[in-house]
Amino acid sequence: MSRLERRHEETVTAALGAGGAARSAIVASWMRSARHHGLAPSLRPRDDRLTQAELAQIRARMEPVLVAAQPTLDRLFGVMGNLGACLMLANDGGVPVERRGKPSEDGDFSRAGLWTGTLWSESAVGTNGIGTCLAEGRPVIIHRDQHFLSANIGLSCASAPIHDADGALVAVLDVSSARDDFAEGLAALVSHSVTEAARKIEADLFHAHFPKARMVLVPGLDRGLGALLAVNADELVIGATRAARQHLGLTGDLARNPLPLADLLGVEAHERPEDGERAVIARAIARSGGNLSAAARTLGISRATLHRKIGRTE
Repeated sequence: MSRLERRHEETVTAALGAGGAARSAIVASWMRSARHHGLAPSLRPRDDRLTQAELAQIRARMEPVLVAAQPTLDRLFGVMGNLGACLMLANDGGVPVERRGKPSEDGDFSRAGLWTGTLWSESAVGTNGIGTCLAEGRPVIIHRDQHFLSANIGLSCASAPIHDADGALVAVLDVSSARDDFAEGLAALVSHSVTEAARKIEADLFHAHFPKARMVLVPGLDRGLGALLAVNADELVIGATRAARQHLGLTGDLARNPLPLADLLGVEAHERPEDGERAVIARAIARSGGNLSAAARTLGISRATLHRKIGRTE
């Protein structure tokens, strides 16, 4: 063990003994690594990787994410590759399934385990960019000696979560460097770019999931958050990104239980049948939770008339 690794192990041990988890997100992650996952800073990372067949199975399950991510991954690596960094896209289990790196640096990254098919969950290697991002569901920077394992203190990692069209965390985007001169300030700038790229992938994934829907940007939020609503021809919201769900307090399957766009955004909408009969009826039924009698009362027409208008028979 090198002098730096020994000092790092002493630092981690002291922090755990002092109980600083409430004051530091890094120490909280170290605490999970030690007490929940039973790891020690001196543990050497396992050198095993998934087989090509196992990796292919994971990639097949992630196909929509991989397709949506390719253009953004290429653009991001076009910038980050010049910083001596590699780029990885990992699944929700912490396994990188897609990677970008310069061939001249591949050997260094491979020896460090920054490769497809490796496992970077917190339960496997403790505090690290990919695993801690998954554990906390937010963008993270794990810079050098902030890693839990002393073997990983030469790495600097910036990661951001990627959510699917239903708001579930499905992947992590990570940019990592093994360079000694990769300063913490530079890591912060890289983190911003990684987070923006992750939001772009989310938006592209959302567009692909609702190819025929109209996209509405939720007003009053930073555009970089990617708070989008998918709206159908009846002005009903049938989908929302995670940022939109959080801001508007949305839950559940919006495709099955759509909500009127006007109600969510607090804007005016046509409310009489003659102003747009089909959209008005659809909104009335949605607001009533599918109760046609209540919808008919809202519209001021009989239930039989409503049935006739929507093409149903008693």
